[in-house]
Amino acid sequence: MRCVMSAGCGVRGAPGGILYNCRCSEQPAHAAPRRAVRLIENRALSDPNRRPLTDLALTAQALKNSGGAERYTRDVIAGLHRLGLRPTLFAREIDRALPEAAWIDAQPLNVRWAPRKLRNLAFDWRLKQRLKRHRPACVFSINHSSHADVALCGGTHPGSLEAAGRAARRSDAWQIELERRVYTHARSIIAHSQLMSRELQRFYGVPAERIDVLYPPVDTARFQPLTDTARAAVRRHFNLPEDRVIFVFSSTSHERKGYPLLEELFAQTTLPVCLVVAGRPVPKTSDTIRYVGYCKEIEKLFAAADFTVVASAYEPFGLVGVESVMCGTPLVIADNVGSAETVTGAAKIEFSRQSAGSFERAIEQAVERVRGGGARLATPLDHLVYDPSVDAHVAALYALFTR
Repeated sequence: MRCVMSAGCGVRGAPGGILYNCRCSEQPAHAAPRRAVRLIENRALSDPNRRPLTDLALTAQALKNSGGAERYTRDVIAGLHRLGLRPTLFAREIDRALPEAAWIDAQPLNVRWAPRKLRNLAFDWRLKQRLKRHRPACVFSINHSSHADVALCGGTHPGSLEAAGRAARRSDAWQIELERRVYTHARSIIAHSQLMSRELQRFYGVPAERIDVLYPPVDTARFQPLTDTARAAVRRHFNLPEDRVIFVFSSTSHERKGYPLLEELFAQTTLPVCLVVAGRPVPKTSDTIRYVGYCKEIEKLFAAADFTVVASAYEPFGLVGVESVMCGTPLVIADNVGSAETVTGAAKIEFSRQSAGSFERAIEQAVERVRGGGARLATPLDHLVYDPSVDAHVAALYALFTR
């Protein structure tokens, strides 16, 4: 994989592909994203050898107000809308009250009649029947569809099983076989990280030249640094201690996101620290572990914190990492997390989940950095290897759709 911006770019991927939305080190930091988007738009929208793609379909689990894949689906639809494109969306659930619902040809595929563990297969079967009526010029699957021309890989089932140390059950075998069909039939696969690119090659034997790494986008208007005054106000709102270094942990799945590792350290440490947990409740709280509930404005909590902790046992990307950096807050991040590869320099302190004492040393280093007054990130984009905007991401997607 190569950068489209310069032959001298330091960002590399699998041979033969393109790493579309990296930020070339040879360009000024403020100019690189805009220049990259212009280059992609020029290639995708103005190339006389390419016909404009208007007959486009997306497949997804749902169009609804949620995080993860649902948020990504909304971002892609919004970006396509700004390009003047109206895709068809095949999904299990479509919330027609959302603004994005007006920008698509909605095609709900109800699979609630199927047993829960068979619903991915049922959706793929129903999609096959629906596509017999009309086959779009390009089908992009955000969920798993073996009928896609371009397929997204935001995680692999064998990778998650391996990280959990769990043997495959019959239902796991069904999901793995579906993924195998998806990645075998698609002409192009978009991996959300180099980690996913390696897993595609390792678990499914996908040739490197069929994989393109395209990091997921962030709402850059929402995730921004706060002034010192605003940060102090947020800390007062959440009643956070002024004499401790604040670490934020956002999670709705504590076991997978690594909370046991954090709890073990923060419950016993004598360091002047406080772990602030947003999302799912925790079993115990203390002076060093606070719970603030589900936070609708998580960007304010990120910006008010000193560090954000990303410690997942398995994390194909981990958008929280990029969101935190965009808020000016550096990371303590496990080296197995996909987004760690997109964050550079002072924006991260890495640790290994496999090395005893590594996490504790990372926390100690973070405390020293805050005490020294050099932890905040004044220019967040300078610490990312790619342009995280939705429009840059969708322009790169469009280039892949029409390649």
